Amino acid sequence: MRALLVRVAVMVTVVVSLQIAASAQGVTDRPAPPVDEDHAVVLELGAAMDYERAERAVHGGGTFAFEVTPIENVLELEIGITAIHADGGVEVPLDLLFKKPWRFSPKFEFMIGAGPELVHSFGPDHGTFWGVEGVLDFMIWPTRNIGWYVEPGYEITFRDGAQHHGVGVSGGLLIGR
Repeated sequence: MRALLVRVAVMVTVVVSLQIAASAQGVTDRPAPPVDEDHAVVLELGAAMDYERAERAVHGGGTFAFEVTPIENVLELEIGITAIHADGGVEVPLDLLFKKPWRFSPKFEFMIGAGPELVHSFGPDHGTFWGVEGVLDFMIWPTRNIGWYVEPGYEITFRDGAQHHGVGVSGGLLIGR
């Protein structure tokens, strides 16, 4: 798990360094968009915590996602993968969220989203199962292309004929292009 977090930290450092270097040199692959235009792609790199009600336990891990905007101001799609340490193993949810965005200013966005997830569990209770989740997404953009996000959520997963309910939160770095 530590090795995964170190790899994510190195990847974030490299991407941010390249972005800063390109901005400092004035190198861009396209003209700067108007301030009110949304990013074509947003990368999310961060930490995640999950609370499983049945286990009464908190589990931590890392997350990576990207968002695209197929319909401006109406729909954003987020595809994400998370690795969470749980029950002597690792659970890896892959999710697809459909989000409704509200852009209050160039520095602040809020979204409500929901969608399916597929979870694979490695460890003693290995297996693959599915679920659904809903999230609130708060994005803060101190600069045009670098920002922060916090995404609390609620999930219901279906495993071994039972429903499992959990709450979680992820947060971290945003990189917009």
